[in-house]
Amino acid sequence: VQLVESGGGLVQAGGSLRLSCAASGRTFSRYIMGWFRQAPGKEREFVASINWSSDEIYYQDSVKGRFAISGDNAKNTVYLQMNSLKPEDTAVYYCNVKTMETWGTYDYWGQGTQVTVSS
Repeated sequence: VQLVESGGGLVQAGGSLRLSCAASGRTFSRYIMGWFRQAPGKEREFVASINWSSDEIYYQDSVKGRFAISGDNAKNTVYLQMNSLKPEDTAVYYCNVKTMETWGTYDYWGQGTQVTVSS
């Protein structure tokens, strides 16, 4: 399985960026696609996710109202529209696919894309 991310970059505070992630390599049945991020010196944290089985969407509290996750189930693609960016949003953003297998769950990760927000 390969997750290819794009869309990171440098933006001023208050600006916007859109991240994209396309998954390929296998057919997914029950799965969740989402985004995590890791800032320097911090642990990786959840940002947003969409469950293609139930259409449930979740966000980390700090990004609610600013970020929006969307995607195309048929294309195994997920997007993260990030608006009103803040310096504290600076991090490496990772695309994640969590599959629900008969024996449990499995996580696939992208290589990460850097998002830097200047003040």
